[in-house]
Amino acid sequence: MDLRAVLRVALRALARNKMRTALTMLGIIIGVGAVICTVAIGEGASRQVQDSLRNLGDNIVYVAAGSVNQHGVHLGSTATKTLRVADAKAIQQQIPMITRVAPEVGASAQVAYMDQNWFTRIRGVAPEYLDIRRWPVESGGAFTDHDVEGAADVCLLGQTVVANLFGSEDAVGKMIRVHNLPFKVIGVLASKGQSPFGQDEDDTLIMPYTTVQKKIAGIDWLQSIVCSAASQPDIYPAEQQIHGLLRERHHLRPDEDDDFIIRSPTDLAQAQEQSGRIMTLLLASIASVSLLVGGIGIMNIMLVSVTERTREIGVRMAVGATEEDVQMQFLSEALVLSSLGGAAGVVLGVAGAVIVSSMLHWPTTIPPESILTAVVFSAAVGIFFGYYPARKAAHLDPIEALRYE
Repeated sequence: MDLRAVLRVALRALARNKMRTALTMLGIIIGVGAVICTVAIGEGASRQVQDSLRNLGDNIVYVAAGSVNQHGVHLGSTATKTLRVADAKAIQQQIPMITRVAPEVGASAQVAYMDQNWFTRIRGVAPEYLDIRRWPVESGGAFTDHDVEGAADVCLLGQTVVANLFGSEDAVGKMIRVHNLPFKVIGVLASKGQSPFGQDEDDTLIMPYTTVQKKIAGIDWLQSIVCSAASQPDIYPAEQQIHGLLRERHHLRPDEDDDFIIRSPTDLAQAQEQSGRIMTLLLASIASVSLLVGGIGIMNIMLVSVTERTREIGVRMAVGATEEDVQMQFLSEALVLSSLGGAAGVVLGVAGAVIVSSMLHWPTTIPPESILTAVVFSAAVGIFFGYYPARKAAHLDPIEALRYE
């Protein structure tokens, strides 16, 4: 039987009752559209996490001062004084898988320039910090080891701080005040954007860690040590080696808890990405139920069609149509019905993803394979649920069919 003729007859049969055809396709349209839109949102979120991971820096291992008490509560890095510069130097010298190390001290303070004020986070770090974080200086220059040794009154500003203090004015070379102390802006950092955890990375002021220790925070210990492993597979073994080294340096007995915490932002972000993928899969599975409902609708409408066209089937068989011809005819109608619904669902899903992206400023990514999978699955639904009505039509007795009123 000619395939084009079969498709023409199928389209003509579906066009006889346009409203019923449209309502039958609705389940497929909604199902395919919901799946594509859900996958687009999930893939966009996953891509955003991956971009944020790359934005974090090179294979970061983060050592924070602090401990976990018997109730599982983090005591905090600001009250723990056990992490020292000597620990950072020991990690650099004794852990081969760690390529760069930057001591870090944090604080928050009001920053002033002329009559403008801005409350921001202050990071006291070593020069290696910018390399670890892959954070270039957009204008001006970075501070040096000499500045760290001398606790120099210099700083780098993030883009958010520059925008709020200086507007369009060039910040490099200007003097700002922190805790009523003057500091010279020697550089402006390139935009970093948001972290995977929603923090504005550009809302920051970076100084030599010795400057923050002596002139801002008034401490002689570190709050954290930021390290860079040689490669991603080296992160976990490096964490284990750092753990053993610090326990030994801090003279902790086997029954004592750690007075430091080691974690990798990569692990946290990957866990977040995995949770997002599971949620996407769950939502896509729920949306797929609409496809099954649409398939059941196709089967119902095809059974009704077989009943309504019983005499037509009898006439076809009487003039020479075989059981295979009749079965192919009804299968093609179910396939066309589900395929058209799938195509319309793709358009709906893409449009929905675009609307979500524009209205909620949420990133969306539509993988081509998801569109192909949705169309193929919708066609498979049509064939699966159309098989029984087609088989029933093919096995009608021609004489009984011709007598049917």
